[in-house]
Amino acid sequence: MRTIVVVDYDPAWPEVFQQLRLKIWPLVSDFALSVEHVGSTAVLGLAAKPIIDLSIVVAAEPEILLVIERLAIIGYLHCGNLGIEGREAFQSPAGLPEHHLYACPYDSPGLQNHLAVRDYLRSHCEMAQAYGDLKKRLAREYPHDIGSYVAGKTDFLLEVLRRAGLPADQLKAIEIANRKRT
Repeated sequence: MRTIVVVDYDPAWPEVFQQLRLKIWPLVSDFALSVEHVGSTAVLGLAAKPIIDLSIVVAAEPEILLVIERLAIIGYLHCGNLGIEGREAFQSPAGLPEHHLYACPYDSPGLQNHLAVRDYLRSHCEMAQAYGDLKKRLAREYPHDIGSYVAGKTDFLLEVLRRAGLPADQLKAIEIANRKRT
């Protein structure tokens, strides 16, 4: 059983993202739009699990198959969407810094939510601090229960998305999806 660990912000995280991006981008640069640093490690000063989250952004769903083929060349294993429509996950090869890698069409709700949370927290330090404090508390309360840890963040993240301007119908859909997963 893996222990959930949330640590203070590490200024090395952006460099780790760049190292990973440099391994991935050459394989997909002829069709992908970008490789985005998402998740808490992408927000300056935010406490996080020390795992870099990256999303390969493509123009349309059919290009996901190209991502799967190209990443297999360097040892990434496609894991499916893991219950989140519009976002395909990959298991990383051994020997790389710990990270989660996804591929998403640019208009997928999963990607748009990741970017909205990242960008909002980057520009609202007080909310980033509150989110980091919440994550540390949840990691202490549920060190071996990822479902409860994730569920404990849901209301906060929905509030961030509301403040970031997500429409009410999209917020409701996210809330329903999150509650089903926990």
